[in-house]
Amino acid sequence: MSAAQSGVNPHTTRGYRNRNPGNIEHVPTNKWQGLAEPPSDGRFCRFTSHELGIRALALLLTTYQDRHQLRTPRAIITRWAPKVENDTEAYIAVVARRIGVGPDDAIDLHRHDHLRPLVEAIIHHECAGLSYPAAVIDRALTLAGAPPAPPVTLRDVATITDTGRGALLVGAAGIATAVVQATPAIQALGSLAPAVAIALIAAAVVGVLAWRLRRPA
Repeated sequence: MSAAQSGVNPHTTRGYRNRNPGNIEHVPTNKWQGLAEPPSDGRFCRFTSHELGIRALALLLTTYQDRHQLRTPRAIITRWAPKVENDTEAYIAVVARRIGVGPDDAIDLHRHDHLRPLVEAIIHHECAGLSYPAAVIDRALTLAGAPPAPPVTLRDVATITDTGRGALLVGAAGIATAVVQATPAIQALGSLAPAVAIALIAAAVVGVLAWRLRRPA
C-alpha cells in the first residue's frame, strides 16, 4: 500500500520531514544543492528547504528524459519506483491521470506545464497525499530551470493575483510598457517638460487599463 493510501498525516512522512518529498536516495557522489548536515537519514537525502528538495526531484526527472530517453509516464515511473518495492502499475496509472495524459503518451520535462504535474503527482504519491502551495512548487521549478510562463495578458495578471494587488500590477506593468513604447511620442512633445509628457501619457494609459479590466470577458 502506498503512503498516499495509508491514512498517514502528510506532514509526518519521512519525505516531508527530510524536505525531500520525492524520497531521493542519498548517493555520496551526488552533490545536490542544499543538502543538510547530515545529508542523509540513513537512506534518503535531507535538504535544508522544501524548495531545494523539490528542485532535486525535478532535475532527476529531467535527467531521466535527457540521459536515459525516458519520455512517458510508464517509462519514468518504472525507473523511479521499480516493481521490487512498489505497485508500479498503480503508480503509473495515478501519475498519468493526474498529469492528464495516457501512460504511454510522450511528455517534455523541460516544459513547466508537463514537469509540474508530474512532480506534484510523485510528491502526492510518495508523501501520503502531500500537496505544497503553488508558490513553493513554482519557486522550486524555477530553481530547476523550468519556470512558469509569465502572464501574457493584462487580464491574466489580474487573475493570478489578489484583486487589489492585481490591479496595481496591471497598472504598473501597463504604464511602464506603454511609456517605453511611447518614447517617440514623448520626444515629439518637445515643448513640454519630460515629466509632464510622461504624466499625460500615464494618465491616458490608466484610463485605458481601467476600461479594459471593466469589460466583460
